[in-house]
Amino acid sequence: MDRQAVFGDSQGAGVTVAIIDSGVEPDHPAVGGRLARSLKVEPGDDGPRVVDDHDRADLVGHGTACAGIIHAIAPAADLVSIRVLGADNRGGGPSFAAAIEWAIGQGFGVVNLSLSSRSEAMAERFHELADQAYFANMLLVSAANNVVGASYPSLFAAVVSVAAHDAGDPDVWFYNPAPPVEFGAHGLDVDVAWRGGTRIRATGNSFAAPHLAGRAALIRARYPDASPFEVKAMLAATATDPRATADQAGPRDSRT
Repeated sequence: MDRQAVFGDSQGAGVTVAIIDSGVEPDHPAVGGRLARSLKVEPGDDGPRVVDDHDRADLVGHGTACAGIIHAIAPAADLVSIRVLGADNRGGGPSFAAAIEWAIGQGFGVVNLSLSSRSEAMAERFHELADQAYFANMLLVSAANNVVGASYPSLFAAVVSVAAHDAGDPDVWFYNPAPPVEFGAHGLDVDVAWRGGTRIRATGNSFAAPHLAGRAALIRARYPDASPFEVKAMLAATATDPRATADQAGPRDSRT
C-alpha cells in the first residue's frame, strides 16, 4: 500500500491516544496543548484504581517524551495521561494492569505503552487485557523491554510490539514477520521532550513505540472503522523496505 493512500493528510483529528507512563507535563511546548486529561493509579481497598491527577505531573520525563513524539506525528490527536510509574521510573504490575483495563473501558483509539512487565505471575492477566482491548477495537502499541527476556503485553499477537532500529530516521519503520517483536522504529539517539520544558537525547524501545502510536492515530482518524488488525496491516504494508537502508545502518543499540 502507498503511504499517501494510507495516511493522506490525516493529522489524527478525532482520535484520543492514551499514554500509560510516568505522567505528561501539560505545558511542555512539545505537547502542543493537546493533553485533555491527566490521571494516575493509586491503591484502593479493592485494588489499584484510576483517579484524576490534579497535580498533572510527570515524575520522570519519560511520559512527556512519548507524548511529544506522538504529538509531532499526529498534532490534532488528543492525549490522555495515565500515570503508573513513580519517580524511580518503576511501577507495579497490578497498577499497570488497572490502567490498561480502565483505558479499555474508555474506548480510546490508541494506547501507548512504553513500558512492559517481566512478571510471569501477571502474564495471563496481561494476555486477557490484550485480547479485551483488541475486541473492544482499541489498539495497544507496546515497547519491548530494553533488557533480555520476555515482557508483557508486548509478546501478544493482539498488540503492536515495537523495538528500536538504528536507521536514525523517524519516517522509517520496519516490519518483522517473526517473533518476538513485529516492528522496528526510530529509537536510537532520539531528540525528545523532557521535564521542565527541556529536551534531551535518549535511546530505547520506549521512544520507538510512540512513533508507531502516532502513525496509528493518523490511520484511525482517516479510517475510523478500521479494526486493530487492519491498522496493524496498514502499518506493515507501509513499512520501509530494509534493503533501502541496509547500507546506511550504524552500530546497533545493544539494549534493544
